[in-house]
Amino acid sequence: MAQHELIMPKMGESVAEATIIKWSKNEGDTINTDETVLEIATDKVDTEVPSPFAGKLIKKLFNEGDVVQVGKVIAIIGDGDVPTTTATPVATTTTVAATTPELAVVTPTTEQNNYADSNKFYSPLVKNIAKAEGLSLQELETIKGSGANGRVTKNDVLGYIPQRGAQPATVANNNAAPAITTATIAEVKAAPTKSNVWIGANDEIIEMDRMRKLIADHMIMSKQTSPHVTSFVECDVTNMVNWREKNKKEFEKREKEKITFTPLFVEAVARAIKDYPMINISVDGNRIIKHNDINIGMAAALPTGNLIVPVIKNADQKNLLGLTKAVNDFAARARANKLQPDEIQGGTFTISNVGNFGNVMGTPIINQPQVAILATGAIRKKPAVMETEFGDVIAVRQIMFLSLSYDHRVVDGSLGGSFLRKIADYLEQFDVNRPF
Repeated sequence: MAQHELIMPKMGESVAEATIIKWSKNEGDTINTDETVLEIATDKVDTEVPSPFAGKLIKKLFNEGDVVQVGKVIAIIGDGDVPTTTATPVATTTTVAATTPELAVVTPTTEQNNYADSNKFYSPLVKNIAKAEGLSLQELETIKGSGANGRVTKNDVLGYIPQRGAQPATVANNNAAPAITTATIAEVKAAPTKSNVWIGANDEIIEMDRMRKLIADHMIMSKQTSPHVTSFVECDVTNMVNWREKNKKEFEKREKEKITFTPLFVEAVARAIKDYPMINISVDGNRIIKHNDINIGMAAALPTGNLIVPVIKNADQKNLLGLTKAVNDFAARARANKLQPDEIQGGTFTISNVGNFGNVMGTPIINQPQVAILATGAIRKKPAVMETEFGDVIAVRQIMFLSLSYDHRVVDGSLGGSFLRKIADYLEQFDVNRPF
């Protein structure tokens, strides 16, 4: 009987592990080629794992909720009869015991270790180590994460354990207030802030899903990392609106693609980045990483209401048709939960179109490790003063607001304001007679 190994796929350059969310097939089930066997999740995206082989699922090597390293065998698929007995699935806790024999198993109390109460995402492997070491939820949340989006990894927990109990001792004194040490201050700063929420009898409690927790952590991390400054400009986009209105039907007929304003915004941003390349950077400690590739992310809505940011790679090298195809493809596959991990990585700048919701402006939060993000507001008809050869006149114009949030550690007001103004200039100077 021929047997094939189903391998945990590589889910992007920076992704080393994935969590098994759900097995779509049970042992003994028939599997067709390219049929989904299980669903997995990383810190970046949820996706399905299809089978490259046809046959029967002989054995699952991991359970739902287990964290599996990329390249590991996760199942055996055969084309013969299914054995009557199968080996017990390899649980994550077994891996922990094998790789970290020095961990002393402590039976924690349920009250101390109800990790589900946390607003942060912890992988099952991290939770198992924390439980084995008797770490309370409060203590676990003081550990600084080195993983993607500040996530606590196995190495973070293992590196923290030997340092437990290293706080300086204080002499008991019934008449004195408790001594405040550096460790105490650090613990207070690191402790999560939770308000006492009043819950009424008719209120509904909704648990955050995994992606919402990740987004929340990422937003908090961004605000804690970067001192945000937001600048605004008012932009007359009458020429751009008139060009699209005149050409959208012919564009769709010829190119089989609907053209929205988003690719026009992406085009203007890519041109402005070339003029101000120090916007296209990231911060790594005390180093500034200047990116030569212009990879522009576009915030897109998922069916759950959460947001995801697919990235148009080398946006400056694409023409308007190429940008339109990329924007439409990403938007459609985001709605269908079909984005791949590599497609939401590597961004160097992000655009968020708050105008889609009827908002005239916004103050977006930087998508780390980038240093700037642009919000495009709704386009509205407004009276505006225009200079003509016959004097000033008031005319109805198509007006929008652009807002740029930037990291004031490395982007000063002069650079941020000039860059934002340049984007507006490109939109205002749009050639109403340009071909497509």
